[in-house]
Formats: sequence, structure tokens, C-alpha cells
Amino acid sequence: MLTNSSILITGGTGSFGHAFVSQTLVKYNPRRLVIYSRDEMKQWEMAKIYQNDDRVRFFIGDVRDKDRLARALNGIDYVVHAAATKIVPTAEYNPFECVKTNVFGAMNLIDACIDQGVKRVVALSTDKASSPVNLYGATKLTSDKLFIAGNSYSGGADTRFAVVRYGNVMGSRGSVIPFFMALAEKGVLPITDERMTRFMITLEQGVDLVWHAFEDMVGGEIYVKKIPSMTLLDIARAVAPNAHYDIIGIRPGEKLHEQMVSFEDAPHTYEYAEYYKILPAIYNWSLDSIRINDGKKVALDFIYCSDNNTEWMSVNILRTWIQENREHIGKI
Repeated sequence: MLTNSSILITGGTGSFGHAFVSQTLVKYNPRRLVIYSRDEMKQWEMAKIYQNDDRVRFFIGDVRDKDRLARALNGIDYVVHAAATKIVPTAEYNPFECVKTNVFGAMNLIDACIDQGVKRVVALSTDKASSPVNLYGATKLTSDKLFIAGNSYSGGADTRFAVVRYGNVMGSRGSVIPFFMALAEKGVLPITDERMTRFMITLEQGVDLVWHAFEDMVGGEIYVKKIPSMTLLDIARAVAPNAHYDIIGIRPGEKLHEQMVSFEDAPHTYEYAEYYKILPAIYNWSLDSIRINDGKKVALDFIYCSDNNTEWMSVNILRTWIQENREHIGKI
């Protein structure tokens, strides 16, 4: 599907964008892959990597700017929406800015994609959008709802929207693993709460889920990757086994455990070999046999949460992964 196509990724200079661009160029050989973002320095650095690749283009712009989006989307077939204000404390202390990017930005993109005749759009979500307790999660839940409704909002247009939802990306810039690694030599790591658990996913797995969404989507689906959990203490032990821990308490807006499928979503959720699919309740789309395909409906009391997960990542597995990926952790 993506072969010889034109693709645009918003927020394309982030961790996911770097992984998506490099892997998609190899697997699908798109005709054009446009990185749309507002940080000129990150674009400058990324452009050096692809300076001899005519398929890769760079477009300075903000998802808050609908006119700029419309210009960038001219001739684009597929869009990945990765742009977001996503650091939880930052969103708590700068709520207006978070809403402008995560909510108004989503609205702008939906409108612009429909107007420009984009075929399919996959928006990145987060575990924090399920039963949100912080502003970041609330704005991403709103964004998810907007993209789902975009499939009816588009009217007679052929543009289709879907969402992928997953947990903490291992080793990405600003995440806990590089944060702990930077403090390891001091011998003391700050732990918010000893009970805290988190989902764990690699960038490669995240890219695979987006590719699958493009191939599978009818419109309105939320794809939830099956991934392992870890306790925050075990993550710390994997990074610095001899360190001491300073319990500092949960930060503003932070959850003890993360959730990706809520109790309320369960009646519309189906299970597959490697993921769950939450179907929209609107227009009876959750009963559509084409969207369901070969999925198995989950139990009515089903909740997919990082503390009740059936799959757990061990300290040794994470430690091995860190050793194998050390030079890339926290770099992008």
C-alpha cells in the first residue's frame, strides 16, 4: 500500500519519526516522504542523515496552522500524525498550549486531510488517553475521538482515519530509561512510587503497528498493541543494579498504573493475535463485520492495564536490550 506513495508525518523529527522514516524507506520505497515539524534545528540535523536521498523532504510548519498544513498535504496519499505536546508535567503547567497542539492541531489536520484528498490517516495515541487523569491524556482522548468522528465528518470524501495506542517507548528521548542512565553514576535514582508499573514497547513495534493500521483500517478503529509491563523499580534495577532509590512521590498528573483498554471500552473491543482493536460505538460501527474481521470479542469486564497484564518484561531482558541499544538510547 505505501510502496511508491507520498507520505507525510507530523512531528516527524521525534523519536517515532526517526524510526518510521528509516524503516519505511527500506520496506516500502515511497515516492516521497515528507517530515512536517516546527523545530528547524531538529530538521537540520535529520536532513544530514538523508542528504543524498531525494525521497525525503522537509517542511517547516505547525499543526496549529491550518493553511500551512493544507500546503504541505498537497499531493499526499498517507499521513501519520505524531505531533503532540506529550510531557505530562509540561502539559499540567501549560494547559492552553497543550490544548492548542493536541486538540486544535488534530482538528486542523482532519480538515486539511479531507480538503486535500488524503487517502488514509493514522494518528498516534497513548495509554494515558484511556481513563485519563492528566491533561495530556485528556487532550489525547479528545484527539482520538476527533479522528474517529472524522470518518463521518468527511462526508462523501474518501479520507479515512484510525488511531494506534501504545505505552512508553523504550529509550526514546525524555523517557525514563535515558533519564535513569544519566543519573546512574551518582548512585541514587529518584523513584516516584515503588508500586508503579508501565507498559513497554520498542520503536520498531510502534512502527509495525502503524503499518498494520494502514493495511487493516476501514475507519474509526483504535489499535492497541499487546506489549509487556514492568515495574518502575525493575526498570531502575535493569539500568543501575547497585543504585539506591529515593522515593519522591508521584508527579502532578501522573498515574500509578497505565491503561490502554478501559472497562467502558470493553463492549466494543476485539482481540487478535498481537493486538486489540477498539471499534467506535457511534453508527453501530462496532458491529460491522468488515471492521471486526476475525476478531474475538473480549469479556465485558475486560481491562488492559499495566498492573493486570499477563506479559511481563524481566530485568535481564531489559538489561540485554539496553546493552544492545546503548548508543541510540535517548539520542532521538
